[in-house]
Amino acid sequence: MAYHFDFSTINTNTIGILGEGMLVSLKITAVAIVVGILLGTAIALLNLSSSRILTRLAQFYVNTFRSIPLLLVLLWFFLIVPQVLQSVFGLSPAVDVRMASALVAFSMFQAAYFAEIIRAGILSIPRGQYHAALALGMTRGQMMRLIILPQALRNMLPLLLTQSIGLFQDTALVYVSAISDFFGRAYGIGERDGHIVEMLLFAGAVYFVICFSASTLVKIYQGKIAS
Repeated sequence: MAYHFDFSTINTNTIGILGEGMLVSLKITAVAIVVGILLGTAIALLNLSSSRILTRLAQFYVNTFRSIPLLLVLLWFFLIVPQVLQSVFGLSPAVDVRMASALVAFSMFQAAYFAEIIRAGILSIPRGQYHAALALGMTRGQMMRLIILPQALRNMLPLLLTQSIGLFQDTALVYVSAISDFFGRAYGIGERDGHIVEMLLFAGAVYFVICFSASTLVKIYQGKIAS
């Protein structure tokens, strides 16, 4: 017997609930991008430092998180972060720290990928820029902040944006933390109304439109900076 699709469950009330879930997904994405880039920059600089110990520590961090599935990282942090917060800050077990654990997990995981992009961006700058900065009497910190990183940003921005799009897609995995993001609410509505297939198709279509549009804009930007 053929399956009969029924999208009547997608109405004004449903869209409102899904919109709230989308805000959760965007919040996780935004925080993970900001924290991930800041932490990734620090890791990239440690990786490029003259200290062998700092370099190996940075490489260990990157290789560790790049070798573990994001789903497992989310599960680990979902189990570990609440206990740490409760023991350090004396929080009651009743306090909901699921969002905090998800934000920490996504930020630390993405930092490993952002670190490699930023490291490659820094290495793409000609060595003459370093020598010129040193000739002007700049310290290493001033050189990185004023000369190298601004130029590297132009080279690595398309990759950072592409990685951010993938991050947005990965936010659907927060269902393991029982957080009601866009995907989680779509699945919950479908399960409640008996239209899981329709809701998942709708959720997939929304993710496709957002990510395809963002990818198209990134390609347009790449074309402009390449010309």
